[in-house]
Amino acid sequence: MHLVSAEIENYIEQHSTAEEPLLKELNRETHVKVQMPQMLSGHLQGQFLEMLSFMQRPKRILEIGTFTGYSGLCLAKGLTEDGLLYTIDINEELQPLVEQYISRSGLSTKIKQLIGNARDIIPTLNETFDLVFIDADKSNYCNYYDLVFDKVRPGGYIIADNVLWSGKVIAEKKDKDTVVIDTYNKKVVSDKRVETFILPLRDGLNIARKL
Repeated sequence: MHLVSAEIENYIEQHSTAEEPLLKELNRETHVKVQMPQMLSGHLQGQFLEMLSFMQRPKRILEIGTFTGYSGLCLAKGLTEDGLLYTIDINEELQPLVEQYISRSGLSTKIKQLIGNARDIIPTLNETFDLVFIDADKSNYCNYYDLVFDKVRPGGYIIADNVLWSGKVIAEKKDKDTVVIDTYNKKVVSDKRVETFILPLRDGLNIARKL
């Protein structure tokens, strides 16, 4: 199920700032060399994350799910001068590719890669985050939310990707993965400690602001 028609998406692409050359190269290399390239955030979502980061000017960002580094590069652009983005991924095989693009981006002093299980790593981070971006294994979305919540400052954001799951969240009969996503959305909207809404961009972003 396409949330936005191909024609509308093409129009949006034509009337948005063009994808910068380095990100365009990373986009292409991911699609050519990496399995499940659809996990990449891509141009429009990346542009949104970059704009949100510049609007907030965060000092600390946590990204759960690095993949090939596209979304992390976009988010890191809006960091303060002394800002830092922690990005966690369990797949060490992609680390050299990510490191290559981080180095070429000029953001290497602002991005710290962490390899391992996010459920184990998050409790060890002695930081207060302005923004958290969750884009990893869907079965742990609720766990990640709980693990990061006390580490997010009041007024900070927790953003989760793929929360519309190709539109399957409104199906009467939901498969296992869809149930997990639906459970996450219900958990966040019922949490009185946040204000939240779902943005139907790409596969859906759940944006929660901590009160």
